[in-house]
Amino acid sequence: MGKKKEKKGKSLNKKMLGELLIELFEQHPGEELELQRIHRMLALDTHPKKMLCRDILEEMLMDDYVKQPRRYTYCLNAGTQEWVGIFHRKSNGKNTIETEDGGEPILVAERNSMHAMDGDKVKATVLARRRGHVREAAVTEILQRCEKQFVGTLQVHKDYAYLLTEDRTLANDIFIPKSNLKKGKTGDKVVVRIVEWPKEAKNPVGKVVDILGTTGENNAEMHAILAEFGLPYSYPTQVEKAADNLTAGITPEEIARREDMREVLTFTIDPHDAKDFDDALSIRSTGKNLWEVGVHIADVSYYVEEGSLIDREALKRATSIYLVDRTIPMLPERLCNYICSLRPEEEKLCYSVIFHLDEKGQMKDWHLAHTVIRSDRRYAYEEVQEILENTEKKVYEEGSIEAQLTILNTMAQELRRRRFEQGAVDFDREEVRFDIDEEGKPTRVYFKRATPATQLIEEFMLLANRTVAESIGKQPDRHKAPKVFPFRIHDKPDMDKLFNLANFVTKFGYKLKTNGNPDEMTRNLNKLLHDVKGKKEQNVIETVSLRAMMKARYSTHNIGHYGLAFDYYTHFTSPIRRYPDLLVHRLLSRYAEGGRSVSQDKYEQLCEHCSQMEQTAAQAERASIKYKQVEFMSDHLGETYEGTISGVTEFGLYVEINENKCEGFVPLRDLSGDYYFFDEKQYRLVGRRYHRCYNLGDTVTIQVARADLFRKQLDFKLIEKR
Repeated sequence: MGKKKEKKGKSLNKKMLGELLIELFEQHPGEELELQRIHRMLALDTHPKKMLCRDILEEMLMDDYVKQPRRYTYCLNAGTQEWVGIFHRKSNGKNTIETEDGGEPILVAERNSMHAMDGDKVKATVLARRRGHVREAAVTEILQRCEKQFVGTLQVHKDYAYLLTEDRTLANDIFIPKSNLKKGKTGDKVVVRIVEWPKEAKNPVGKVVDILGTTGENNAEMHAILAEFGLPYSYPTQVEKAADNLTAGITPEEIARREDMREVLTFTIDPHDAKDFDDALSIRSTGKNLWEVGVHIADVSYYVEEGSLIDREALKRATSIYLVDRTIPMLPERLCNYICSLRPEEEKLCYSVIFHLDEKGQMKDWHLAHTVIRSDRRYAYEEVQEILENTEKKVYEEGSIEAQLTILNTMAQELRRRRFEQGAVDFDREEVRFDIDEEGKPTRVYFKRATPATQLIEEFMLLANRTVAESIGKQPDRHKAPKVFPFRIHDKPDMDKLFNLANFVTKFGYKLKTNGNPDEMTRNLNKLLHDVKGKKEQNVIETVSLRAMMKARYSTHNIGHYGLAFDYYTHFTSPIRRYPDLLVHRLLSRYAEGGRSVSQDKYEQLCEHCSQMEQTAAQAERASIKYKQVEFMSDHLGETYEGTISGVTEFGLYVEINENKCEGFVPLRDLSGDYYFFDEKQYRLVGRRYHRCYNLGDTVTIQVARADLFRKQLDFKLIEKR
């Protein structure tokens, strides 16, 4: 002990502290030690000692003596030199393996890759580390091939062909023998599968599996976006036939088993071009200032039997996909647009949450019921908005559908006000939309903004989702575990990103306090979002704020929903377009009938699959928007616009045009007059000689230089003001 105390004294040097750290980790071989705990255990009570400790730990990481399971946490690296993980290929040759234990990715040079493809499961050996270099590994065996396909344009020569692709996982084009062309010709947009990659060859060898059409043609390009993300662009014929064989009629026996709400005033409110009406609202008076409000959801589970052909295809897709000019449905068209869709003046089967509310939206009672309804009217959001805007000028007849809409709106606005009072985050961003001509070409860009009409539907859907989640997750008996259920969860923000956001907004004169409890942080964030509304920096600050947020996902392990400030939340209201909602319907019915809890492992896997498919669909949707923005701007080459710097990288600047939100790139090489370096912490490029700065959020003037539809990229030229 005396020796250890002497080492911890004032004369403590790097060698002595290194020995102490080795001794510490060997005494706690299976333990993950946080940095602050290490400081306490070794009595490192001064800043120099703590910094010396950090330096030694970094060297231990480099030498693989310790590993870092998460930030500022260290443990003895007792693992083997052989790893199993997922290979991630990069076109720049800096491939990596993501190990199964969730540790830091390991670099794999191209010469050590065995031509593994992106997503392959591989076995690899960790190589001896060269001093001053990062840890590397060499693939020794490909355990499982990822069935990835590539999309691109064919270039056919006399004896061979190539696929020209912008896929960022490949450094070289794919070689295609003439026998594998499937009659494809130069300029065709095609889907290709790699069939082999000879050991000494630079190019993989592929086979055409589908011809999408001519490059540049709208259908071909939209299908190419879907294929690029591994998403379906057609519906299997056998699944459509199964849907055609379903009986659409409702028997008197089924109506008798349900709560009959066909005589209650009911209506749907959806986008003007929607066809899949999966929710409806009903309202009737139950006394003075008391109302019964029904949230009626299409009863897809009645028609889609679990494990059936239709169900398996729906699970595989997990979500409908909304590209700029089309919807790729989760269910066959006959189901989503006809049998299940709550079309006006047609009897429909629903799963309904029936609320008893006062005029302020305070809940007195509620119940869940299988119902039969008959919608009286189909509204577009614009029609409802016009009615709500006219309430100050016009008094609607009591009991009329217009009067009932105003009552629902009053309730919805009260629900919304209380939600934000309780800590919900007020993200209300504009969505880019296009007017499209008959050939799919965009003719106008406009923005979809939230209105009281959209908020009316949103608040009642949120209320239904939260209420059914509470009914399963909120157990009165604390000693009794709740039954397995798919929750929609949203974790607290990343604190490091919040700190970066706080530093960033000071440049615009705003303050964001990041201390305090979660409720205080949310109030501070909402104040910032409120203060920037209508300002030129609104979009860029909202974008950086969103980056600090975690992504919402599905899980059977409930942690609440931070963004909505709900302790319990799920998705119940859209089973036509989201598979988790269908899971929720089935489990609610099962549990209402006294059924036992289902397997948590099975449903957690289903949640993970649905979360992944949701993210993939969102990527495809963004890619379609990007393509249409580039296509729209291709008619405006040479024109100048005011824009805002929306992204800063070591390669250049991204600028978003203020009037239409189309984003383009200004390469670093085109920034004249100085040499620039990238200041990552301050989101800016800084001139080394003249100290000219280009900051995230700066207003600039650009000229549209190039519109590259193949790369889905706009190139801009900065116009310097004199």
